[in-house]
Amino acid sequence: MAKLQNKNIILGICASISAYKSPNLVRCLKKDDYDVQCVITNSAKEFVAEAALSNVSKNKVISDLFDKDYSADGAWHIELAHKVEACLIAPCSATTLGKLANGICDNALTTLVVALPKYVPVIIAPAMDYTMWEHPAVQNNIKILKSFGYHIIEPEHGELSSGLVGKGRLPEENKIVEEVNRILLKSPSQKTNKKDDEIEIKHLNNKLSDEINVESDLANLKRENSILRGKKCLITLGSTIEKIDDVRFISNHSSGKMGLALAEEAISRGIDLTIVYGSHSVELPIEAKLIKVQSADEMYSAVMNNKDYQDLFIMTAAVADYKVENAIDGKIKKDENSNELILNLVQNKDILKSIGQNKSQNQYVVGFALESENGESNAKNKLLSKNADMIVLNNINSDNQVFNNDFNKISIITSKYEKDFPKMSKKACAIAIFDEIEKGVKR
Repeated sequence: MAKLQNKNIILGICASISAYKSPNLVRCLKKDDYDVQCVITNSAKEFVAEAALSNVSKNKVISDLFDKDYSADGAWHIELAHKVEACLIAPCSATTLGKLANGICDNALTTLVVALPKYVPVIIAPAMDYTMWEHPAVQNNIKILKSFGYHIIEPEHGELSSGLVGKGRLPEENKIVEEVNRILLKSPSQKTNKKDDEIEIKHLNNKLSDEINVESDLANLKRENSILRGKKCLITLGSTIEKIDDVRFISNHSSGKMGLALAEEAISRGIDLTIVYGSHSVELPIEAKLIKVQSADEMYSAVMNNKDYQDLFIMTAAVADYKVENAIDGKIKKDENSNELILNLVQNKDILKSIGQNKSQNQYVVGFALESENGESNAKNKLLSKNADMIVLNNINSDNQVFNNDFNKISIITSKYEKDFPKMSKKACAIAIFDEIEKGVKR
């Protein structure tokens, strides 16, 4: 593979939830022999630690416009600007797009970019909510930056950190590196050297380095060869609604995000999917058979009516434990002579227990446990009492707010082992859960 004499690149990082991917992006660039100098905005520090970036890049991270430690003469931005072959900003926020389009140099990153010689390619990968991406001001700034000769790696369509679905996601790290290589292949540098005042930069191979390809290919191969491919799975998600009267009800804060992440992972592994869903705030995949319900009784009936056709059950729905014994038609009028409204509650049918106790030898059942204390012991008891094959434990506390969140910290408990995972995206949780399911199902 042809190599550049020097592969020095600036990685600019802005304030976006996608900034948590930056350390892995640095790794991907390093694997392709880039020397990476990270320059981040002060707001980006809220999303990614400088220590992590410094550790993977092996270079001091620059965030201070007046960084006296980087160069003795104080003009570090000029010095660095003339040392690099490219500048990549990923993720790039709407704010930084606006500043660059208007030449505003009020932080280390924008000052450095404006200081770059014309022959240094600037590659920008924006990431933001789709409503921000579609704003006329943002699109106008994109046009201006393109007129400067800057290269834009457009965001991808998908679920965003807000829970909305649209164009705004930062592309996967390997795709960004691939695009950087492609652009540099077409952008020979005009820098000079001591010998003949001109360096001829050898062309980059437009393929990713073998190491990056291996990681990506192994992940895809793993899914394509999943032992679950062709199996039938039923997932419940969202919350149930238990009627008090025609106006009021009992429910909870479940958004369905964890269920959606599991549904998408199931589809990626070639599983024939049925989703029984209650109240939710996510866009459900059209590839699945969708069954809408409202109450716990309706969810129970839908699950039991479909149970004989399934190989796998994943019960993520937050089902109300109780319902009103005698729900009222119409609206309950407030009693001006009383400060109390007494409701008689009765237990709903236990869907997980019913499936667990009636499963066939070849059916695999996964339940979820949401606990605020004694999580491990309660999850173990649930595994036994429900006759489940796996319990995914969510310990809800100040550091792990499960509902309406894009991240979660889970533990997986089976009769044979317990496994704790760090806090990670719900997508990553879904991958981990299916990896563990594959270890447990009968081949």
